[in-house]
Amino acid sequence: MYLSPEDKAIGRENFNAAVGSKPLRREFLKKAFKDDLRSGKGLGPKYFGYGDSVSEPVRVGVIGAGDEGNVLIGAINPKFIAVKSIADIRPYNIWRAFHGDHYSETALKVRPGLMSVFGWKNETEAKKNVKVYGAYEELIAGAKQDGVEAVIIALPLHLHAPAAIAAMRTGLHVMTEKLMAHSVHECKEMARVAKQTDLLLATGHQRHYNILYDDAVDMIRKGLLGELHYIRAQWHRGNLPGLDEFHQGKDSWQPPMPKAAKPDDPQADALDLNLKSWSAELEQYKRDKDKRRLVSKWEKKVAQVRAQIEDIVDAKAFGYRDMEIKDASGKVVYRRPAIEELIRWRLWNRTGGGLMAELGSHQLDAASIFIAAAHDGHKQYPLSVSGAAGRPLFPPDREVEDHVYCVVEYPAPGYDPADPNNAKKKIGVQYASINGNGFGGYGETVFGTEGTLLLETEKDALLYRTHSTDGKTKVVVAKGGSRKGLPTLQINDGGDPESEAIGTLGTLPAERGYTEELEHWAWCIRNRAPENLPRCHPKLALGDAVVALVTNIAAREGKRIVFRKEWFDPDGDETPEGVKPDVKRYNV
Repeated sequence: MYLSPEDKAIGRENFNAAVGSKPLRREFLKKAFKDDLRSGKGLGPKYFGYGDSVSEPVRVGVIGAGDEGNVLIGAINPKFIAVKSIADIRPYNIWRAFHGDHYSETALKVRPGLMSVFGWKNETEAKKNVKVYGAYEELIAGAKQDGVEAVIIALPLHLHAPAAIAAMRTGLHVMTEKLMAHSVHECKEMARVAKQTDLLLATGHQRHYNILYDDAVDMIRKGLLGELHYIRAQWHRGNLPGLDEFHQGKDSWQPPMPKAAKPDDPQADALDLNLKSWSAELEQYKRDKDKRRLVSKWEKKVAQVRAQIEDIVDAKAFGYRDMEIKDASGKVVYRRPAIEELIRWRLWNRTGGGLMAELGSHQLDAASIFIAAAHDGHKQYPLSVSGAAGRPLFPPDREVEDHVYCVVEYPAPGYDPADPNNAKKKIGVQYASINGNGFGGYGETVFGTEGTLLLETEKDALLYRTHSTDGKTKVVVAKGGSRKGLPTLQINDGGDPESEAIGTLGTLPAERGYTEELEHWAWCIRNRAPENLPRCHPKLALGDAVVALVTNIAAREGKRIVFRKEWFDPDGDETPEGVKPDVKRYNV
């Protein structure tokens, strides 16, 4: 079992005591952040070691205000970031960027809108502070005049590289959503331009700023799981073909489009039916004095669906394309207008990267974090990946797969390919992302010789002791965190001697890491120094992209691929797709 130098004195025989009495990071946080927890402040600055504010908020432009762009807007801490401009070619996304997403309480919580984040009374006041652009090129061109210093990019995947490179060449720092780019050669081009311009380029793999995951890493490095040998991860979703009662699809990656954009779409009536239903409900609340408190809420829902109905864009003018899908006989089985590629970009290979880019990249990133912890914090290159993929559920209304499965091999401590006794010391990572059945949700399970760590939905964690010495002691704490009070630790007797829960990590009000990644990026901009880098800097983000994109190749071709270290080198020209990086191909 690995123990860090500071923990070697604990000893294997005191494993249980280590959890109960040794101050892990959770215990440190409970004491050091007591006031912050009670006041509702975030824990990122103290936990990750950056200041709780900056000398002046970084002036930022937000490029792309779709689902994920609005999540990032909602995660902004005004003490660190001031939004000066936004750009999106879809009017509906601009509406949500200001007003928030009122389709559900959950949506509004994560996408509250600029007016809520910055306390502006109405859209008129907000637009006095935030300039609105259509194409991202326009925002970048106007950045200097608007006082913008940096941009947050949340565009469809195929636009990450051109937008980021254009921004850096204009002198702007960049935070781009994951995946870093659509291909490995584009990732390397981004990394090279960041180096040439000496600007900060961060990628939004937020688990690097999730306190839950960092606490898990701390426990792994302390040896509480023993020797890691296997990680199982999954992201299961209940997406299915078909329509609900409002003619909306049951696939979250296939949102309804305005009827005027595609009259023959199966969901063509969805938005109109919502408008009719919600407008009737709004009128009912206006008439019922006991329910007038609901009028404002439903006015916003009606306004949002109207904005979505009116979301008509000349997508071809921005490079999106019509498409026909044919069967083996040449018969056209599906027609896609350019605007559908824009609105449903995750379904198409040219604009998106499928399940591995959108979901799997997060979890393979998490696996690599845990494996690095087993190697005393040193990042490890994966050795190989075997994969399979298929589309048994959805009709030919897309290109991406319904299911992706893979096994990635990593070196375990002591791995030596030249030594036959140590060449098989590997850690296996098994991953599956499926549609059609959401059982189990998403999360990771880390298996060690002394314990098993379960992490669920980026919010909860549970550590089981694999081997019990007395068959009685069980340590548990409340699952999930609350900002209203501090968690408590309880010691209970009894339980299964073979697999006992010895502790949970989900005791902090730790969010998914979006706010922390944005805060730290802004803090690094204001405190430039070689050691002040975003946790997901270009080399690390490139590594995550290589794993996800090569897994895509393995899954789609149904084969095993051996990773080459040259693919992970930003300065090297070798890429898995065989395309040499060339920063000169971007217009200056």
